[in-house]
Amino acid sequence: MKTFKTFLIATAAVIALSSASVWAETDAELIARARAIHDRVIAVDTHVDIPANYGTDAYDPMKPGPRGQQVHLPTQVEGGLDATFLIVFVGQGELGVQGYSKALSDAMIKFSAIHKVTEKMYPDKWELATTANDVRRVTAAGKKVALIGIENGYPMGEEIDLLDVFYDYGARYFGHTHIGHNQLGDSSMSLTRELTEPKPLHGGLSALGKQAVKRCNELGIMNDVSHAGKQTSLDIIANSKAPVIASHSGVNGVFKHPRNLSDEELLAIKKNNGVVQMVAFDTYLRAVPKGKTDAMASLWVEFGIKDFGDMGKLTPEQITSYRAKSDAIELQFPKAGIKDLADHIDYTVKLIGIGHVGIASDFNGGGGILGWSGAGETFNVTLELAKRGYTEQQIEKIWGGNLLRVLADVEKYAAKTKYNQKRGKA
Repeated sequence: MKTFKTFLIATAAVIALSSASVWAETDAELIARARAIHDRVIAVDTHVDIPANYGTDAYDPMKPGPRGQQVHLPTQVEGGLDATFLIVFVGQGELGVQGYSKALSDAMIKFSAIHKVTEKMYPDKWELATTANDVRRVTAAGKKVALIGIENGYPMGEEIDLLDVFYDYGARYFGHTHIGHNQLGDSSMSLTRELTEPKPLHGGLSALGKQAVKRCNELGIMNDVSHAGKQTSLDIIANSKAPVIASHSGVNGVFKHPRNLSDEELLAIKKNNGVVQMVAFDTYLRAVPKGKTDAMASLWVEFGIKDFGDMGKLTPEQITSYRAKSDAIELQFPKAGIKDLADHIDYTVKLIGIGHVGIASDFNGGGGILGWSGAGETFNVTLELAKRGYTEQQIEKIWGGNLLRVLADVEKYAAKTKYNQKRGKA
């Protein structure tokens, strides 16, 4: 009997191994399957920074420039990146009329640049979308999609009606804070970039910040909690009547960092029916060796860089020198890779569900990792997700379906508000 049982077990093992050899997917088959999925889904990146010289010879989106420029239309085509939120970002300055005025001027330059490249320079290849349906329509027409997000509510100053102006110029998400507290709420990090909780200014969202959340709801602008301090983030979620987003964040459950979200925030976003966009930013994904942190800090001091926005102020000669020195540091201390990004995706999917997770690069603003260092490598993210067992339906949600669902929900909520209806009659 024992011999017969051994025979049955051995036979079963042979059958199992034979089946596995028949059904096992080769690397070539995996790549082909992932490629087909990538070609069918709409890949939306919710955070691509642009410099003040965007839309000029210095940064022409049709002509690949210095390596620091990570997104161009040709590389979007190469990598299959269909839609990008181009970011109107202004670094945090002093709170007051003078600071607000300068910030507003800088913001409007970027708004104008986005309209210039989509409406005057390359309207046959690119189109500015303002609704979820626009994204699908433009993609189906074979063009790339541009959308607009605001990072840092500082340029709004204390004039709540400027949100209406931003909406009319195409803004569809509004990040209340950046690095450093502002008039709307407390940030997750101080201007000194210390990796500790900064001393609060408002204790969360300010009274003006609460008004801004409400106005964004009424206009149809997604409220964004990325960069907000934990209490500010929770306040934004609690005050918003429509789903919110985290446009470019990681999660503390994988790696603890002030810019990453706690489980409490993630669960609150799930309850709000929002979406969290996992960001391909080296220092948010995993621990960085102290040697690299010190070397990069010294490099910033050498070139007078206080924020990634200062990169656009460097001369071509300075950029060349900076890149050479930065490359040397990267060779010694390589960046995080796509597997690290996928770990954050996996964790968040398990905690709050496949319907609340998305992807962002933060290209041109410090983002970019091994395997996804520019728009041309976007397919590699889909390949890693397919390798981990995500289905086409799940990948479609992660790459853009969830974000477009939130945008559509925000549009629907705004359409029902008295403010929006009154505005439409004006």
